Amino acid sequence: MAVTNWKLTLEYDGTRYSGWQEQRNARTIQGELRRAASQIISGELDIQGAGRTDAGVHALAQVAHLRSPHPARCSGEELVRRLNTLLPADIVVLQAERVHSSFHARHDALLRRYMYQISTRKTAFHKRHVWWVQEPLDVAAMSRGARMLIGRHNFEQFRAQDGSRPQESPIVVVEDALVEAQKDLILFHIEASHFLWRMVRRLTGVLVKIGLGEMEVEQLTELLKGRRDPAADIAAWTAPASGLFLAAVRYERSHHMPEKKSHPADFSAI
Repeated sequence: MAVTNWKLTLEYDGTRYSGWQEQRNARTIQGELRRAASQIISGELDIQGAGRTDAGVHALAQVAHLRSPHPARCSGEELVRRLNTLLPADIVVLQAERVHSSFHARHDALLRRYMYQISTRKTAFHKRHVWWVQEPLDVAAMSRGARMLIGRHNFEQFRAQDGSRPQESPIVVVEDALVEAQKDLILFHIEASHFLWRMVRRLTGVLVKIGLGEMEVEQLTELLKGRRDPAADIAAWTAPASGLFLAAVRYERSHHMPEKKSHPADFSAI
């Protein structure tokens, strides 16, 4: 049986959706993508994403595979055009590439990068895409805290519990983490092979507490050993979903089919 596997790169505003993963009686990104793809490609479709973004979380470059039991009947450019015609305005397919039938968007991902946007002023146009923190923040202190995240740590204190999700090891190797200021925005970037549920939003909350002077950078050292700090109510400090973006996913190039491909779209932070 001929199988066609497409690697899709998508951007979306997650404000109106209950996350990536399909759910009964809820509107999701995966569900909208399946609805659109089913009008173009016949047969049972296997659609999986690299990251199961939560309700209200956005993506600059989510990656998904779209596997069909039939031979390809259109080019990648044509598939992009037809999907975007059918998808809501806040979900856009940036690129479609033919990949090996065994490629899996989630299992084959090597690294995922998230970005969190904090606004230092009230904004009329991008309220849905930032966390507005009204008090002054010490960006240098936040930056020191972010650099401490790099390496192998126990993030037990930074994950939320959910019985519907498999229990993962709290040990995560963070490849890179930094905080930078760009005019009215403070951006927190973090890259790792995987993340625990709500880990990035809780790390952001702690960094903001450090920036406000309500927590010492040194306290982060103990938290990164998995030890609970009675003075740190991390669950209550969880940053809102509005400022979080799945920014990039990295893969080995060996999954790609040997054919000419279009260049990925250029997308800068909102």
